[in-house]
Amino acid sequence: MTTITLELPESLVQRAGHAAQAVHRPVEEVITAMLDGVLPVLDDVPSGIQTELVEMTWLDDNRLLAIADSTMPDEDQQRMAELSGHEWLAPAQQDELKALRDRYGNITLRKARALALLSVRSGKRLLADAQAA
Repeated sequence: MTTITLELPESLVQRAGHAAQAVHRPVEEVITAMLDGVLPVLDDVPSGIQTELVEMTWLDDNRLLAIADSTMPDEDQQRMAELSGHEWLAPAQQDELKALRDRYGNITLRKARALALLSVRSGKRLLADAQAA
C-alpha cells in the first residue's frame, strides 16, 4: 500500500465522510473504492482507445448518457452478422469482419465506461432513470 497526501475541497471531504458513516467504513476505504470505480483498468484495452476512456472522466453527465445510449449503425451490425455467418471468408472479408468486431468492441467499452462513471456519480438517479424507462 502506498500513502499519498491529497488536498481536497472541504465539500468533497464531507461527502466522503458522510458516505463512510453510512456504510460504516473508514473514509480512506471509501475514497479508495471511489477511485477504483472511476479509474479504468487499461491492461486489456486496445491502445487506440485508452486515452479516450480516461478522458471520459471529465465529460458531463449528458455527454456520458449519449455515449451510454450509442449503438453501432444498423448497416454495420447487419454486415457483421452477414460476414460472421460464413464458414469461409476471403482475406479482405476477414479484415472487414475484424474491423467491424473491433469497432463493436470499442463502442461496448465506451458504453461500459460511461455507465460506470454515471453510476459512481449518481447511482440513485441512474437507477431511477432505468426504472422509469
